[in-house]
Amino acid sequence: MQLDPHEMDQKSIYKLLTGTIIPRPIGWISSISEDGIYNLAPFSYFNAVGDDPPHVMFSASRSNNNIKDTLNNVLATKQFVVNMVTEDLADQMNETAHPIPPHESEFDFAKLTPIPSIKVKPPRVKGSPVAMECELVHHYTLENHKNGGSTILVGRVVMFHIDDAILLDDTKINLEVYKPVSRLAGSNYAKLGEIFSIKR
Repeated sequence: MQLDPHEMDQKSIYKLLTGTIIPRPIGWISSISEDGIYNLAPFSYFNAVGDDPPHVMFSASRSNNNIKDTLNNVLATKQFVVNMVTEDLADQMNETAHPIPPHESEFDFAKLTPIPSIKVKPPRVKGSPVAMECELVHHYTLENHKNGGSTILVGRVVMFHIDDAILLDDTKINLEVYKPVSRLAGSNYAKLGEIFSIKR
């Protein structure tokens, strides 16, 4: 079957993308408003885009032309933190996806503790074994959208926070201790599962 996105509704395109491009890492993005309100939200349109120097990206969708607090905050302050989601944080991560008013904080709503970053103003999530402090270097809003579109934000990592418990020699990560969670489609998430190796 061939499907032309120009002839499809946005909901069907979304289901195809999120159902086939799996698993996707979750960028749990913390930001701060100009009024000093902490915001925290999960994004599965997220990934690393380079290591020299280190950069990551995430994409914030504008459903029904409503701009998310995260997007407003990052564009205003030019800073954000990526906190990685693990199995023991999955339920609280899901809580932070709940829409709440901009003057309220998802940290309070999900009963999470913010802890200070070093080089940026947005806080980190206490308990997340990996956090990356980022400064915004580029953003681009997709054109010709039907329902608000999406804005891609690229940030340069200016500080890594890695829990000693998951760190092995030579800066390798102990996956058995790390236990990251990834996004599938709908209400589905995935653990690492079986791992296999192929020599390059």
